[in-house]
This record gives sequence, C-alpha cells and structure tokens, in this order.
Amino acid sequence: MARVIGDAVATMKNASHEGQKLLLVQPVQLDQSTPRGDAVLAVDAADAGPGDLVLLVTEGFSAMTAVGRPDSPIDMVVIGVIDRIDLVEIATPA
Repeated sequence: MARVIGDAVATMKNASHEGQKLLLVQPVQLDQSTPRGDAVLAVDAADAGPGDLVLLVTEGFSAMTAVGRPDSPIDMVVIGVIDRIDLVEIATPA
C-alpha cells in the first residue's frame, strides 16, 4: 500500500516503458500516513494521481505481468486505487 506523491517524467527510458505513466509513491503503514521505507517509482496501471492511496505490486515478475510486459525491467506497479480500508479485530480463542 502506498500514497501517490507525484508524477515522474523521464526524457529517456527503456523502450518497453514507452507510453507508460510513472508515479512517485510513498509506501505507508496501515494507518495510511506513516511512511514505510523510501519513496519509489512505479508504473501506473490504475490511472492513479497525486494523493491517491494505491495498491502496489513490488515484485518483478508480478509487476511485469500486471502491465502485460513480461520481459520488461519493471519492479513496481500501481495496480489499484484503494477507496476504503476497514480494519477488524479478530478475537483469539482463550
């Protein structure tokens, strides 16, 4: 899970990235505001924009196939915009 903090523009990029929108995203904790690590670049497959809370795929093969480019050097992809999160406490049997 991450928060989109901006767009990225690349004057030169791998040919497999042509036509792909790049976003700067900040991974966050479940509270949706505490940063979790450094901000990263991700290919946008969900038409997300600044301020959106998004679902981020952070593993190479899954990321590449999520955008239909299985042989591309892609490590991170935004695959969805999160509308709402409901946290439910599950009782543990005593």
